[in-house]
Amino acid sequence: MKTALQKLRRVLNTKLGFFLLVVLLFCLKSYWAYQNEFNLGVKGSMQQFLLAFNTIPSALVFLGIALYFRGRLSYWIMLIINAALSTWLFANILYYREFSDFITFNVIKGSGAASNNLGKSLMGILRPEDFLVYLDVVILALILLFHFVRVDMRRFKVRYAMTITALGFVLFGVNLGMAESDRSQLLTRTFDNNYIVKYLGLEAYTVYDGVKTTNNSVVKARANRDELKPVLHFIHSNYAAPNVEYYGKAKGKNIFIIHLESLQQFMIDYKEDGQEVMPNLNKLYHANDTLAFDNFFHQVGQGKTADAETMLENSLFGLPEGSAMVTDGTTNTFQSAPALLHQKLGYTTASFHGDVPSFWNRDNAYKSFGYQYFFSKEYYPKTKDYDAGYGMKDKIFMKESAHYIEQLPQPFYAKLITVTNHYPYILDKKNKDIEAWKTGDDTVDPYIQTARYLDESLGEFLDYLDKTGLRQNSVLVLYGDHYGISNNHQPAIAQILGKKKVTNYDLAMFQKVPFMINMPGLKGGINHTYGGEIDVLPTLEDLLGISSKNYIQFGQDLLSPENKQIVPFRNGDWVTPKYTKYNGDYYYTKNGKQITHQTAAQRKEIGKIQKYVTTDLGLSDKVVNGDLLRFYKLPGFKKVDKKQYTYNLKKSLKNLQKQQKKQKTSLKSENNNQSTFDDYTTDAPELKDYPKLNFPKP
Repeated sequence: MKTALQKLRRVLNTKLGFFLLVVLLFCLKSYWAYQNEFNLGVKGSMQQFLLAFNTIPSALVFLGIALYFRGRLSYWIMLIINAALSTWLFANILYYREFSDFITFNVIKGSGAASNNLGKSLMGILRPEDFLVYLDVVILALILLFHFVRVDMRRFKVRYAMTITALGFVLFGVNLGMAESDRSQLLTRTFDNNYIVKYLGLEAYTVYDGVKTTNNSVVKARANRDELKPVLHFIHSNYAAPNVEYYGKAKGKNIFIIHLESLQQFMIDYKEDGQEVMPNLNKLYHANDTLAFDNFFHQVGQGKTADAETMLENSLFGLPEGSAMVTDGTTNTFQSAPALLHQKLGYTTASFHGDVPSFWNRDNAYKSFGYQYFFSKEYYPKTKDYDAGYGMKDKIFMKESAHYIEQLPQPFYAKLITVTNHYPYILDKKNKDIEAWKTGDDTVDPYIQTARYLDESLGEFLDYLDKTGLRQNSVLVLYGDHYGISNNHQPAIAQILGKKKVTNYDLAMFQKVPFMINMPGLKGGINHTYGGEIDVLPTLEDLLGISSKNYIQFGQDLLSPENKQIVPFRNGDWVTPKYTKYNGDYYYTKNGKQITHQTAAQRKEIGKIQKYVTTDLGLSDKVVNGDLLRFYKLPGFKKVDKKQYTYNLKKSLKNLQKQQKKQKTSLKSENNNQSTFDDYTTDAPELKDYPKLNFPKP
């Protein structure tokens, strides 16, 4: 034993020996993280081997940089590089835990636009074992500091250092070849970052993402109108004509888009100890004049809420990395719902959000979308304890938004973004009306409490619409923007769903979110059409009597009998009424039975669906990345001039005053210029000490 230890020390006393130790520990750490911190869907001996093997090439290349330096400096450079790579791994572990994806350069670029309150989220995500990624760095530093190994002061020959670097690249080539044999066209036809990390490793993925991000910038600079030809061919070939029974039924009505933060479909009719968790939403969902869709899925990527907004108002998918609203919202040309409704039907357009205007770059993207007004946090009175997590508490936000809603000239398009049901589900005791779950997962358990609070907020808002008469002349469009409980909480999900264990099919179905359209006189009912957020805008346009036949939109009217019912997920997975593909597994959608051996006919049918999904996502990305809408002249539509819009508090309120005087169709004007604000009743305890709220004045 003593002899073996002496031999080991002699090896470690050489620079190459110490380098190999650093590489070994780094690879073991990376493999541990891949297995335990990420859900990469590794299957079979080949993928298990690649998961371990792919840690080696990048370790040799990056840590090998230190071998080009002399003496003690090379040792410390080794540790610094290791610490830097460990920090990147650490950051991705935290990011993945919440977003089920890896950090991209576009995410970093847009981090300032979505950083508000992230500190609170991180504290909820962080676990003590996360710091194990630094354990090898600490051990190696102690080995050097306490002279357990002797620093080899000899110069490491450059040709040997270059050999190690070259070996790293050769091994990467071998890695890529084996990966391609298991997953063809890995780097050219994948929408899922999990695949890149699973096959090539985190460092290779980061380099790949950097190259792709740079390439996208070049793509935009080189884009031309000819690139619209395949886009237009695909859209025209897959256009779904409107349902004559519903076409134009909502013409001239006010439109309320109510954004139900992080709300999932399973919460509809969900009971805890025999008690309805969301009675107000349930009542609306089952109303005779509500079209409720029970097979509606979120389709967001890394942009989450921003992706949902992008799809909802543009029928364009979010990007495979980052957020289109952040990276392209300021500069791209859009033909969005607010601009379309304002130009074609004379709608007043406004968005309401109780947080800072820069969140997700909304203060710029909304101008590109054509929003006349953006009522952000600064427009609302500040009261005690009015804020929670990612903005104003929903009850306060919804009530105070009524102050501006009653001033909007009708017809109007108003989007209200709730936030209280956002991770980490912060809510003070005085606002909790239901007990938390007891799954043992502290991240998941309070979700039921903020969902109940959201429902109560919605109930108060609907009461106000009924009292003032606005409900009679309005369409309510309610949707959940994305999951609230990520796939990283599978034991808790199983408990909530009453299962022993969840499959990939269960996780696919868990991506359903509520979507409903309510309007007095509308022929409602539960609609079983399979669809997603990309389909909302064409559906709404047909209800309003606007033909979207010539628009560049990648969704289809959910009410159309010609709807294909193919729901693409952002990573290239999909759901149809017959088949479901999720995390590499295939299932029969009706019963959840896994398809382990496909027949020739099934392979052909599934291949056709996959081709549609890949083309749909790819062409949408081309439109966004190339800013192709700048080349498309939409008949009867004038390109949005962002200079015409201002969200400056005083200027915006003055513009609203002028518009009210000019049009005189607002609720307040119809009520003899008397406010209806006191008709809004809320039990928000924070407002009891504020009998009169002081709103900003122009």
